[in-house]
Amino acid sequence: MKILLVFDFDNTIIDDNSDTWIVRCAPEKKLPIELKESYRKGFWTEFMGRVFKYLGDEGVREDEMKRAVTSMPFTAGMVELLNFIRQNKDKFDCIIISDSNSVFIDWVLEATNFHDVFDKVFTNPAAFDGSGHLTVENYHAHSCNRCPKNLCKNVVLVEFVDKQLQEGVNYTRIVYIGDGGNDLCPVTFLKKNDVAMPRKGYTLQKTLSRMSQNLEPMEYCVVAWSSGVEVISHLQFLINK
Repeated sequence: MKILLVFDFDNTIIDDNSDTWIVRCAPEKKLPIELKESYRKGFWTEFMGRVFKYLGDEGVREDEMKRAVTSMPFTAGMVELLNFIRQNKDKFDCIIISDSNSVFIDWVLEATNFHDVFDKVFTNPAAFDGSGHLTVENYHAHSCNRCPKNLCKNVVLVEFVDKQLQEGVNYTRIVYIGDGGNDLCPVTFLKKNDVAMPRKGYTLQKTLSRMSQNLEPMEYCVVAWSSGVEVISHLQFLINK
């Protein structure tokens, strides 16, 4: 039986946020104040839809956006980690659950030849329309009040694991690798034997640390990381157990 690896994308696989990185394509590399101020908490995807429309209206085209997105740096040790997973695909299934969008993630995985490492990518669907504007939609609707309106990563993870189970695939454990506040909800799905791997210094790690200090019950194990190389070490430990 395999281990399921679940990755976030922004600030986990890549060492930045793809949605804020794309702003460097805007005139003077910044957004107008009124556009910035139109963001409402929990409605990030709608906000990014307006950002993409603004970029399109300003004449920013697909090839320019692609150049910007594919120039984002990978997080330290992440290339080594993804190569390690590729060499051990008989031991791991690997998915991405991200609040970025399908176009940006496709561009990065294609440019770096890492598409084959991931069995499935769950993210907000995006596409260029007839006028060359990038459009983005919510991944799904859900009733979780902890998560942004467009994506509850917990719902996605539960549905994926259940679907795999129906197809006869049962995982020995789940390892969740992420950084952000919206990674907390899926981490609460983790059980005994599972591992939460928050990136050191980021929201998820700070929140899990606070929960631990408050003696909140956690069945899963927490292993923080700064470099993908540390994640490799822990995965080697798990597959050799």
